[in-house]
Amino acid sequence: MKVLVLAAGKGIRMMPLTIDKPKVLIPVAGKPFLYYVLQNIRKAGFADEDVYIMVYHKKELIENFVNENGFNVTLIDQEGTLGTGHAVMQAAPFIKENFVVIQGDNLYSPEDIRRIAVDDELCYVGASRSSHPKDYGVLETKTGMLVGIEEKPQAPKSDLVNTGLYKFAPEIFHELKKLKKSERGEYEVTDAITALAKAGKVKAIKLHDYWVDLSVKEKLPEIEKEVIKAMKL
Repeated sequence: MKVLVLAAGKGIRMMPLTIDKPKVLIPVAGKPFLYYVLQNIRKAGFADEDVYIMVYHKKELIENFVNENGFNVTLIDQEGTLGTGHAVMQAAPFIKENFVVIQGDNLYSPEDIRRIAVDDELCYVGASRSSHPKDYGVLETKTGMLVGIEEKPQAPKSDLVNTGLYKFAPEIFHELKKLKKSERGEYEVTDAITALAKAGKVKAIKLHDYWVDLSVKEKLPEIEKEVIKAMKL
């Protein structure tokens, strides 16, 4: 199975820290955040050769980072920031099998990465309980199957949210081809997931361990504490 790390975004909510570097290279506890992400992918049992990183903003810095730190991964140029759906679609020429998608600005435990990497024909969404669900996509489920995703609702129907950790079957690419731009002018991977959910092809898996979201610069001190605890630094 392959792994796709999404790291192409400009990190607007982290400005001005991301003016001269990608969001995933923001230092946290002494190392770029991406270092911990790639280390946990290794700990989950994936070889570097099976890892692809989607890049765009300041991509040359990510290339330098992986080379200098001995990560033998493949970089894919998104050639623009047109949303997560567009990013995943750019991996179609490289990935022909089941694959895990990891947000480069989110840290998941090796255990949860392994748990979501189910080698079957279904797609999986990593879910977690949140005290502020309106900041995320809220998941509607029925007996473990995903029914739908409501993006950042003002009145969330539940506290179960989308963590951005996925396992996709190659069928996802067929749905991504059908996507139209959302109201914010992007191709949303969640729209493709919702289409597959309506066909009964998506399961939700609750994360058992930590989930660290490199969200906004105001939370960096708190994020650093979470990373230190998660990585046992």
